[in-house]
Amino acid sequence: MTTLAASIALALAGTFNGSPDVGAITYSFPFAPNFVFTDGAGANQANKIWSDIRTLAASANEDLDLNGATLTDALGQALAFTKVKALIVVADVANTNQVVIGGAASNGFISPFGSATDKVKLDPGGMLVLVNPSAAGYGVTAATADLLRIANGGAGTSVNYTIFVIGA
Repeated sequence: MTTLAASIALALAGTFNGSPDVGAITYSFPFAPNFVFTDGAGANQANKIWSDIRTLAASANEDLDLNGATLTDALGQALAFTKVKALIVVADVANTNQVVIGGAASNGFISPFGSATDKVKLDPGGMLVLVNPSAAGYGVTAATADLLRIANGGAGTSVNYTIFVIGA
């Protein structure tokens, strides 16, 4: 029997200082959302996690099948997501090219995107974080909307990226 407990926390803190004609202004912006998932498939719940550090050759792409049982968890169990609660992709800082997420030629996982052709481009060191803790999450439909395309945005060099998918 396996169970999942996960927490995603994002911390943003800073100050913005300025000098108007009279006086001084300091604006502080602390912001720290925290998403906690317990084991299950409902709101604020997840029961599957997949993560990997991957490399794509120059100009290459791959379609990660979120519902095709080709992904396996840390225990070697096949995963078939029906909903994604969190997607995190981090482009390696040493990359030369962008890591491009989305835009599968067919059967694309488009739930968090506007359409099948929408893409997010990560420059070296960039990060994409999508979190949907609702019961529905980002929907994954077997054989019709389950391929998450990750592409190397250029020629000449490979790219490395780290990915986490949390869902049910």
